[in-house]
Amino acid sequence: MKQNPKFWLFAVVLFFSPWVGAEVVIDEITVTADYRGRSLVDVPFSVSSMSEDFISEVAVQHFEELVNLVPNMNWSGDGHRARYFQIRGVGELEQYQGAPNPSIGFLIDDIDFSGIGSIATLFDIQTVEVLRGPQGSRYGANALGGLIYMRSTDPSAQRNGRLQFTAGDDDALSFAAAFGGSFNGSESASYRLSAQKYQSNGFRDNPFLNRNDTNGRDETSLRARLHFEPSKTVDIDLSLLYSNIDNGYDAFSLDNSNTVLSDNPGKDAQESLGAAIRLDWRAFGDTTATSITSFADSSIDFGFDADWGNDESWAPVTYDYVSINDRTRRTVSQEFRLGSEQWLIGLYALNLVDEILTVNLGDYYDPYYDWADSLDDRFGSDYEANSVALFGQYDHDFSSATRFSAGLRLEHRSTDYLDTGGLSTAPSEAMWGGEIGMSHDFDALTAYVSLAKGYKAGGFNLGAVPAGKRDFDSEAMWTIEMGVKALLLDSRLQMNAAVFQYRRDEQQVRTSTQLIPGDPASFVFFTDNLGEGKALGVEVDARWFPIDDWEFYVSLGLINATLQSGREQAHAPPFSAAAGIAYRNPNGFFARLDAVAKDAFYFDVSHDQKSEPYHILNTRIGFDLESWMLSLWARNLFDQKYAVRGFYFGNEPPDFPDALYTRSGDPRQIGVTIEKRF
Repeated sequence: MKQNPKFWLFAVVLFFSPWVGAEVVIDEITVTADYRGRSLVDVPFSVSSMSEDFISEVAVQHFEELVNLVPNMNWSGDGHRARYFQIRGVGELEQYQGAPNPSIGFLIDDIDFSGIGSIATLFDIQTVEVLRGPQGSRYGANALGGLIYMRSTDPSAQRNGRLQFTAGDDDALSFAAAFGGSFNGSESASYRLSAQKYQSNGFRDNPFLNRNDTNGRDETSLRARLHFEPSKTVDIDLSLLYSNIDNGYDAFSLDNSNTVLSDNPGKDAQESLGAAIRLDWRAFGDTTATSITSFADSSIDFGFDADWGNDESWAPVTYDYVSINDRTRRTVSQEFRLGSEQWLIGLYALNLVDEILTVNLGDYYDPYYDWADSLDDRFGSDYEANSVALFGQYDHDFSSATRFSAGLRLEHRSTDYLDTGGLSTAPSEAMWGGEIGMSHDFDALTAYVSLAKGYKAGGFNLGAVPAGKRDFDSEAMWTIEMGVKALLLDSRLQMNAAVFQYRRDEQQVRTSTQLIPGDPASFVFFTDNLGEGKALGVEVDARWFPIDDWEFYVSLGLINATLQSGREQAHAPPFSAAAGIAYRNPNGFFARLDAVAKDAFYFDVSHDQKSEPYHILNTRIGFDLESWMLSLWARNLFDQKYAVRGFYFGNEPPDFPDALYTRSGDPRQIGVTIEKRF
């Protein structure tokens, strides 16, 4: 990658230059996705944690805006919003077809949205955590590569709230409100409610339809959290969530520009309702019993114009194809845990039901060869999975500075599948994962080493697939990691660094092929085992407050992730980095500048086309007073064009030559945000 060495040299020198000033202490960060809610310095694995204040300064609307700030993390632009994530090169690129089998877990307030994370809007989110590496003992088969955990703002007995308005390019408008407090002045019962409506026309133009909103955004989010303390030993937390993401999907063009010509623009919509109730009972001394019950119901409507054109653009050839996918997913889970500061045992059960109907329609007529064809293909499937897991964790202090930890999870999954093609199957499988680790506290840092095993269930591919590709085996992933977590310079510098190596046995990859050349709706996406995959990587992230009012941060990810063939894994850039500087004056003025860099990466395992490396610059400036906030922001300030997904196939009649088609990320966006607090 042709990076700008002067830019990054300046960033590093500036970050570590010997500033001298008044003491600024970094607040302790608690990792809420951990079983015990330990400090970031104490958890023996690699994790990035982002607070509400940080999120509000570096992002505008959605979790995808935070991805580039996390070392060795990427996302696939296969839908309108990011819902498929890759951590250290592990993770799906899409799921048009097939039973759900995610590699990256995604939880919002203890509600599981793994594989369908497009609802991850950011208003009134208190913390976002990204756990990197296999989470086999904590979260099982859905967290082979890592976990994303979002937590909305906790209820508080103190009455408070805020109103927020945002306006930006492409007619973007957002109205949001959040408020909370106690019930009738009670110290033992409190609530938090939030609501947001966001709309944008999007940045693509469709001159054929004379519209500029075919790839627009219409996103509604409602959240409620209730907290009760019926006694001194019992806490009850109830979380409710409703999200309606009703976005257009008109993202591809033949010349890879932002001008599209489709006559049947698609949509990428997801309506979700979720709930979770958590009960913590401090039963005997330091022993706590925990119950977490969650429910989620999602309807996903994903469709697109498969030929990306219209009758005029393809004349005299008739070439008109559309693909429509309607999916319903319901999950119910129950977890029981009993544990103390040293040990923990638990039982987990999950029922998942996934129903999908895919409709592909098309007409083709080539007057040069007097050849015609039509397509009317409808395919439906019903899938149900039941998982039961027994897990435990044990921690032992050899001394006040040296700790040993071990975790184990045993999981059994049984499935039932039936489709309109006549396939009926009911496979079941037993799996296990876990980790062992050691950590030692030095004067100013904690060093750790760990060995972890993650796992992912095998399964089967649906519909028409290449010969011999109906079934695929389960995958196991072994990771060894060594790292340090430091709090230096009188708690003004926080730094985390890790080096890791993993091996993937029977590596599962999602790939695609075109069954019928010239038929853009005949793409089939299937899972295959590609033998052994491996990776070696480094991750660094740091925050530094050299003097009052100033903050610097940097994150760096280096990885060499390869398939058994020796080629790099898809969506695993060898180099990714972010750096930022922020100034906050006691009088309320603030300004920040954030830079992101990403190396070239392969788009898929089915072809060898790569993205171009890119740099993005974001900035924000404004005033943040006790009850008011006003900010002017810009994302992708220099309007860098970059790709977030790429396909290589033939889509242009009559000869259909193979070509690379990419979906670009968001261009420059400038806007203003006003917030009133009370």
